Amino acid sequence: MRKRIKIWLHSGIASGIKEFSIHKNVLRFALFTVFSIIGVASLIGYDYFQLKKRSYNNIVLNQTLHQQQNEINNQRIQIQNFANEIKALTNKIDNLSKFEDKVRLIADINQTSDSSGLIGIGGIPNNDLDPDISLEKNHNTLMREMHQQINQLNVAAKMQTLDFDNLINQLEEKINRLASKPSIRPVKGGWITSKFGYRKSPFTGQKEFHSGMDISNKSGTKIVATANGRVSFAAKKAYMGNRIVIDHGNGMNTRYLHLKKILVKQGQKVKRGDVIALLGNTGQSTGPHVHYEIQLNGIPVNPLNYILN
Repeated sequence: MRKRIKIWLHSGIASGIKEFSIHKNVLRFALFTVFSIIGVASLIGYDYFQLKKRSYNNIVLNQTLHQQQNEINNQRIQIQNFANEIKALTNKIDNLSKFEDKVRLIADINQTSDSSGLIGIGGIPNNDLDPDISLEKNHNTLMREMHQQINQLNVAAKMQTLDFDNLINQLEEKINRLASKPSIRPVKGGWITSKFGYRKSPFTGQKEFHSGMDISNKSGTKIVATANGRVSFAAKKAYMGNRIVIDHGNGMNTRYLHLKKILVKQGQKVKRGDVIALLGNTGQSTGPHVHYEIQLNGIPVNPLNYILN
């Protein structure tokens, strides 16, 4: 059996044919070596491709993770800012409630029974969110809590608005009551010639009750309303002379007697400090003066107790 293989190579020239003789084992070894090299090269190429692919995937994954982490950090910052805004609004509403309490205290206005008051508002457990908290697990919980707090803030703001509206109405009512309460002298200057209470009558010499106070001054001195009200009487009446009665509401009225001239009409509205008459000596009088009287529910009271100036 022949163990060698002959190979002829033609070089393209008529006389250029060459003959080679190769042992079969050598050829087998050569072919084995070539295919082995090809196989190893293929494996190396495949492994290199897989390695590059994994490397690319890792890069993409890292980029994705980095992007997600940035998004989580941004969400954390937004949630923290949101929580801070909620806290700031809560503090503002709380301060408004405290301010309302101070105004009520100063104005001596009690909280009405139907007043809402400030409802309790919860807060974020910690001012600063723990960076180790998993937003993926707690995001819904945090958002739900903040949504509840926003609803509470809306309710609290509406209630606080109602409370302030109520307070304003009460203040206006109180201001009107105060403005309708006598608090000044009916005439500037002059001197008190007769006080409220029992006295010796200048006409009979007998003890009598004086239901007001007499303030003397020169004739024609301006007389002013001591509080807001409506003129219920403005005319001459027997021994009282020219007389004005002003109804201030709540059962209170003021009376001005012995006037030289009446400057207002019945039914006319007047304000504290408005000139209503001129001081005179009409009716039963010993000299120019004004008899100033305050009645509460039909009973005369001491005018000095109502004069602040």
